[in-house]
Amino acid sequence: MLIVKQPLRVVSIAFFISCSFQVFSAEYSEDKEALVDVEHIEVLGQKKKLKIASEAALTPGGVSLVDGDELYQRNVANLGDMLRYVPGMWVASGSTGDSTFFSSRGSNLDATSYDGNGIKLFQDGLPVTAADGNNHNRVVDPLSARYAVIARGANALAYGASTLGGAIDFITPTAHDIQTPETYLNVGSHGHFQGRFTARTVVDKFDGLVTVEKKTTDGFRDHQQQSREGVYANAGWVFNDTIKTRFYGTYIHNDQELPGALSASQFNEDPYQGNPSSIAGHFQHNVETWRLANITDWQLNKDSHLSVGVSYEEQSLYHPIVENPYFSLLIDTDQHTLGTSIRYQAKVNTHDFLVGLNYGQTTVKGGNYRQSAGIRKELSTIVDNNADSLELFLLDRWQFATNWRLIYGFQFVFATREVRNTNVANLSLYNPKDDYQQVNPRLGVIYQLSDSHQLFANVSRLYEPPTTYELEDDASQDSKTLAAMNGDVIEFGSRGNKMLNKYDQWHWELAFYYGKLSDEILSIDDPMAPGTSLSTNVESTIHAGIEVMLGGSFAINSAGTHVIEPVLNVTYNKFSFDDDVIYQNNKLPVAPDYAIKGEVIYRHASGFFAGPTFDFVDGRYADFSNSYLIDSYHLFGFRTGLSGDNWELFAELRNITNQEYVSVFSVKDTTLPSAEILQAGEPRSVYAGVKYRF
Repeated sequence: MLIVKQPLRVVSIAFFISCSFQVFSAEYSEDKEALVDVEHIEVLGQKKKLKIASEAALTPGGVSLVDGDELYQRNVANLGDMLRYVPGMWVASGSTGDSTFFSSRGSNLDATSYDGNGIKLFQDGLPVTAADGNNHNRVVDPLSARYAVIARGANALAYGASTLGGAIDFITPTAHDIQTPETYLNVGSHGHFQGRFTARTVVDKFDGLVTVEKKTTDGFRDHQQQSREGVYANAGWVFNDTIKTRFYGTYIHNDQELPGALSASQFNEDPYQGNPSSIAGHFQHNVETWRLANITDWQLNKDSHLSVGVSYEEQSLYHPIVENPYFSLLIDTDQHTLGTSIRYQAKVNTHDFLVGLNYGQTTVKGGNYRQSAGIRKELSTIVDNNADSLELFLLDRWQFATNWRLIYGFQFVFATREVRNTNVANLSLYNPKDDYQQVNPRLGVIYQLSDSHQLFANVSRLYEPPTTYELEDDASQDSKTLAAMNGDVIEFGSRGNKMLNKYDQWHWELAFYYGKLSDEILSIDDPMAPGTSLSTNVESTIHAGIEVMLGGSFAINSAGTHVIEPVLNVTYNKFSFDDDVIYQNNKLPVAPDYAIKGEVIYRHASGFFAGPTFDFVDGRYADFSNSYLIDSYHLFGFRTGLSGDNWELFAELRNITNQEYVSVFSVKDTTLPSAEILQAGEPRSVYAGVKYRF
C-alpha cells in the first residue's frame, strides 16, 4: 500500500495529481480487507486530500492547500501562523490572541482588524463570512481545520465568492481522519496556554467527532489578556451508496482585551505598553458564537453529484472601543446569519460543469452606547442593519484537447445592504441602503505540460459590494451610498512538482497578476472619533503582484534517512492609486512591497526535525499621502521536534534577536508623528507543544 507523505508546509497541488493513480490503486486493491484500521484511515485521508487538491488544480490561477496535521509541528495561535507559507497573503497580528489582520492581493488595505472584508471564509463549502462580506466578529480557528484551501482573488469563483481577495475554505476533520482520541497541549511565553481534546467514534454507517478547547494568554503587551473556550463537533450518516449527510456544531466564547495603538514616541519608550486610554477605557472585543450546519450529498450517478448545505449562526458582541473627553463608544449587538449553499457537478464527455449558489442573510441588532471603563452606559444609537447576498455561478472545465483545458464561466451577484441607525437624542434616522447587481465573466486556460506540471492563465472580473460597516462610516454622510468595488485582472503562472531522483523532489507555485480596480472602498481613521473610520470610493487603483512558493525535500545521505526541507514564500506587491486627483500614483498603505518568509528544516527518519526560520518584510506606508513610513524588519527563529508512534512534540523560538517592530497599524489620510497608530509585533518568545494519540 502506498501512503503519500508530504511534510512541506504548503502542498503543491500538482504533486498529488501525479500520485493519484497510485493512491486510488492502493485504496481499491483486492488486498484492502487485510488493511488494519490505521492503514484504512490513512488511505481515506489521502483520498480526501487528493480529491481536494485535484479539484483545486482545475483552477487556472493561484490556489494553495494547507494540511492541518502539519500545524501541530509549530506554534499556531492565529490565522497568520496558519497562512505563513501561502503566497499572496499579507497577514499580521498585534497580539498572541485572535486579533489578526489579513489581506489577499491587496484587499482591505485601509484599516487593520476592523470589518476584515475582502476574503470570504467558508467551512466545508458553507459561508462563514456574514452576508455583507464582513469578518469582524470572528475567523475560523486554524487548529479546527483538517485542510484549508486558499483561492486568491478571482480564483475563488469555484466557491462563488464575490470578493477582491478571494476565499478560504476550511475543511473540518471527521472521525475518519483520526484513529484514536487525541489530546494536544501547547504552552509558552506571555502566559500562553492551549489545551485540546478530541474524541471520535465510528459505528457502522455513523461517525462522530468532538473537540473541546481552552486557550488563555496574558499577551506581550499591557492589557492584552485573552480567554477562549471552544467546542467543535460533527456527525455523519451514510444512508446508502448514493446519499450521505453530516451535521456540524460550533461554540466559541472568546474574551479579549485590546491594548490599543501607540504614537511613535510611546513606541520608542516602550513598544509593549498599553495605550493609557485603552487601559482606562478597558477596551475589549468579547464574542460569543454558536453555529449549526448541515451538508447532504447525493451521488446522482457516476458522473454527477449534488450537494446542499444550510447553516445558522448567532454572535453576541460586547466591544468597548473608544473613550476620550469628546466621545466614547461601546458596541453591544447580536448578529444572526442564515446561509445556504448548493453545488451541482456533472461530467459530460470532455466537459466538467460546476453550477453553484450561495445565499446569505445577516441581521445586526443592538446599539452603540457610551461607556466608562468598559462598562456600558446610556444608549446613543439604535442599530438595525440588514444584508443579503446571492451569488450564482457557472463554470465549465472543458478538456478540449490533449493536455489542454479551457475554463470559462460567469458569476451573477445580487446583494442588498441597509443600515438603520437611529440617534436616540433626537430620533433622527441615518438610513443608507442600496441594491447591487453585477455579472462577472471569467476565461482561463490550463496546459498540462507533464503529469505534475501545469501552466495557467486567466482574465477575470472582480466585484465586491460594501459591508454595512462601510456604509455606516461613509465619509459623505449623505443619501448617496458607496458604490461596489469592481475591476478586471489578468493572471498567468505555473505550479508543479519535480522528482529529481528516488529521494529528492521540489515543488513550486508561481503567479503573476495585474488588476485595475474602480471605486475601491478605502477608509481612514476618523480624527474626531479615534477607533472608528470614514469610508469613501476611490476612482482608480492598481493591484498587481508576483507570488512564489518554493519547497523541496533533499536527501543528504544515500539511504535517504537524513533530509533537508527548505520552504520559501516570496510575495511582491504593487498596490497604488492610479492618477488620482489627490494622491496621484502614491502607494496604497498597509501591505509591504515585498515579504519573504521561509525555513530550512533538517529531518531524520526517526522523526526528529530542527531548523531555522526567517522573515524579511519591507517598509509600509501608514497613510494615503505616503508621508509616514513604517520601518522594515527582519526576524529569525528556530523550531525543532520529535515524533513517536503515538505522539509528537515541538519547540519553537521566535524573534531570536528580540527585534522591536511594528506589526499592525491604523491608516489615516496624512499621518502626523504624534498619531497613535502603532502596535508592536511579538518579542522574543518560546513555545512548546505535545500531541498524544491514545
